[in-house]
Amino acid sequence: MQKKLPRIATIASSSVAFFLAITKVIIGFMTGSVAVIASAVDSILDMFVSIFNMIAVRLSESRADEKFNYGKGKIEGMAALFEGLLIISSAGFIIYTAIDKFLHHSVITKINLAFYIMILSVTATFFLVLFLNYVAKKTNSLVIKSDALHYKTDLVSNIAIIVVLIAVKLTGYYQIDFIVSIFIALYIFKEALELVKEGFLNLLDISLDFQTVEKIKDIIKKQPLVLDYHCLRTRQAGNRNFVDVHLVMTPDMKLKMAHAIIEQVEEKIRNIDNNRIWVINIHADPYDDSSINKMQEEC
Repeated sequence: MQKKLPRIATIASSSVAFFLAITKVIIGFMTGSVAVIASAVDSILDMFVSIFNMIAVRLSESRADEKFNYGKGKIEGMAALFEGLLIISSAGFIIYTAIDKFLHHSVITKINLAFYIMILSVTATFFLVLFLNYVAKKTNSLVIKSDALHYKTDLVSNIAIIVVLIAVKLTGYYQIDFIVSIFIALYIFKEALELVKEGFLNLLDISLDFQTVEKIKDIIKKQPLVLDYHCLRTRQAGNRNFVDVHLVMTPDMKLKMAHAIIEQVEEKIRNIDNNRIWVINIHADPYDDSSINKMQEEC
């Protein structure tokens, strides 16, 4: 069931985004609110991004084969990068729309209808974010993390739009709609940059998080008969964590004993997070050859 969670999450986000996009587009043009129209554009992008993420999750979970020996986990980084760039473009469109509406002195009509739709949007998005956060914690999927972050920004912007509609209704000052829309766009832009950065670093094979690496080091240090270690390298791709390390053992140790020690280390590393697939490559050394490996750029 847990392996299916990312797929269920992408289906849920795609469905919610589709429903909200259609609803907001209709209401946005009926009322003339630039904030609601901006939110509608964002929901349309959400829908396409969620569909793309659904495909990315399926591909990233596929098994390694003769052509892709390490699987297709990198597509998660590509998806996060693509999603971030798409969100940035939507932020630019929102700013353009707000300025255009401001210059043409557009007004909002049927504020009550827009208000009720945004309440519905906030409610649906809130529960979706809760579910996506749950799946992200369970699976550590970069795609689902990206989706959760995306919908969190939606939640904040939707709440801001509700505040705007209330303010416009009470004061009659329609310029509030345009001003707040620009601030929403800038907030979305900031969050999108973080998403682009995370996807980019994933494609560049950034190491696993600091806490996980420290746990791996601690496991190795506490392992009996392991004298030292070097060339520890880690990375993440999709639902797989990759670990490479050289363990220094006594020169006269029998192969069977060295193999048993390596298996114990691998098992303990896998137990750090049983929800991930661990690809561990441990090399046994009779002495510390880290200086030679560094000269050859092997670690």
